[in-house]
Amino acid sequence: MAPQREWLEKDYYAVLGVSKDASADEIKKAYRKLARENHPDANPDDPEAERRFKEVGEAYSVLGTDEKRKEYDEIRRLGAAGFGGGMPGGASGAGGFEGADFGDLLGHLFGNGGAGGFPGGATAGRPGRPGRRRASRGQDLQADVHLTFEDALAGVRTTLRITGDGQCETCHGSGAAPGTQPTTCSRCSGRGQVVIDQGPFSFAQPCEQCGGRGQIITSPCATCSGSGRVVKPRQLTVKIPAGVRDGAVIRVPERGGPGIGGGPSGDVLVTVHVASHPRFGRKGDDVTLDVPIFFSEAALGTKLTVPTPTGERRTIKVPAGTASGRTFRLRGEGAPKRRGGNGDLLVTVRIQVPAKLSREQKKLLDQLAEHDDHAARDAALFDGAPQTT
Repeated sequence: MAPQREWLEKDYYAVLGVSKDASADEIKKAYRKLARENHPDANPDDPEAERRFKEVGEAYSVLGTDEKRKEYDEIRRLGAAGFGGGMPGGASGAGGFEGADFGDLLGHLFGNGGAGGFPGGATAGRPGRPGRRRASRGQDLQADVHLTFEDALAGVRTTLRITGDGQCETCHGSGAAPGTQPTTCSRCSGRGQVVIDQGPFSFAQPCEQCGGRGQIITSPCATCSGSGRVVKPRQLTVKIPAGVRDGAVIRVPERGGPGIGGGPSGDVLVTVHVASHPRFGRKGDDVTLDVPIFFSEAALGTKLTVPTPTGERRTIKVPAGTASGRTFRLRGEGAPKRRGGNGDLLVTVRIQVPAKLSREQKKLLDQLAEHDDHAARDAALFDGAPQTT
């Protein structure tokens, strides 16, 4: 489906949670609320937050402007009436409009470039004349990178091996055998589109004779079978930012599949996988660390020397009477933040209970137990509780 039709099928009113009769102030209020709720900085552990944030922004870019909103409403009204099948609430098309490039219909409705600056705005031809051959963006490629916990915190440069479409070196992307040249398609005159008249409208659709390329290849390249592209592995060096989290996706612009008809290359989307660490964990930009302490240290207080993620050592003071599970914060010793600075190191103490005791240890604990205030504990548990028989 063409990009124009994809955004035309989106219900921007539903995205913002407002009715089709909502006022401009209501739309603005809804946008600000949703943008604030879905801002990536407010949802660091939610990979969907950025997608929702962009979707809300896209919806407001259309509905937040009176002119674009009117055009959007008019196009949706025509879609519901049966033009350009597949529109929200619309029929599957009316007499030949099925499969047509709706961007050209937009051009006739609103003039040249009639998408009015909408996202993915259409380029339109003129009535009775072929539309300009359109360039297509290349395919996005997927890749994975596996990092140690330390590398994820420090940031690294790594070389990935990716496989995807690349330009054929034999024909240099033309699709024609060496020594030959593609010929201009006689049906569309090299435009890649032909004009179809449908009642009062004229609209363009891809030329069937040349497949929308605008050229006919009479002697295809043997290496790529005339496509101009081949699947081949290649290496790509990627900079992984410091503090990257497990599951993050890094976009490398225009290093993906080659574009068609002069269009830009696609991107490479690199998914980051961070290995677990035997001691440290992550909680957003903070690093976590559990430290075992002895009962005597918790009761009497102590000073603990703990490691940091960078390999340095820091000392924390554990006050007397510290309970198991208490967390101490070492500021600035965590993971690097995207906008500068570092998170904290959260040190949680866990009181160790020995599985085996020496005879001397048992003797000392028995002496200590003689001073335990069982009455105070029982009073806290049972005073005021209903009596049972």
